Amino acid sequence: MTDSIVSEHSGGVALLTVDAPGSRNALTLDLSAQLAAAVAAAEQDESVHAVVVTGTPPAFCAGADLSALSAADEAGLRAIYEGFLAVARCALPTIAAVGGAAVGAGLNLALAADVRLAGPRAKFVARFLELGLHPGGGMTWMTQRLAGPQQAAAMTLFGQPLDAEAAVRAGLALRVVDGGHDELLTAARELAHPAVAAPREALIATKRSLRTTAGLAEHADAVDVEIRPQLASLASPEFAERVSRLRDQIRSRP
Repeated sequence: MTDSIVSEHSGGVALLTVDAPGSRNALTLDLSAQLAAAVAAAEQDESVHAVVVTGTPPAFCAGADLSALSAADEAGLRAIYEGFLAVARCALPTIAAVGGAAVGAGLNLALAADVRLAGPRAKFVARFLELGLHPGGGMTWMTQRLAGPQQAAAMTLFGQPLDAEAAVRAGLALRVVDGGHDELLTAARELAHPAVAAPREALIATKRSLRTTAGLAEHADAVDVEIRPQLASLASPEFAERVSRLRDQIRSRP
């Protein structure tokens, strides 16, 4: 069976699965390119409001393919990064459904999503220095931003892995989902449901504002960032329709 990114668009969600179980879903150059293309296709599909990334059990993603990594120059490294960087750049809300080990570049793939749900067997492992390798792909920035400098140092410098519960405590995962892979994907779809129900244009603008305001120091600057897209949403037919529906609901209450 050929390793591939399996892409399924249904119910407003694009489910992207790294399907290479023989290598525990390690990212080859081809798989990274396929993942980037699948993310782009989801962004271009007007019916898709959210993206879920996962790996075929039992692993989430074991990292970069070692043969590709060993032979890589700068261009090769950037090509390996391209799959998870496409997730990081995605204009749509993204969820990583982490059911098993997320190692090295696989950790980067998980961290690139907006939110991570962890199955009971999830594990978050840096493992770069264990291989004599400097971290790459923005791993040090993502880990510090999400978990803080001390936890990032523990994972990166001292090789401390995090299981599912520890990842939640550290802020790397939103919550642990009991059960198997199907239950994890069901939970991811349920988490995505409000995004699916939201107007797509306002959803994309809101994610853009979240990214922009995260780097601001002043509240007033965030007000300025948000005001133009909020004005645009006030003028939208979706807002008018939803306000009218809400008013009708309020009037119909006893």
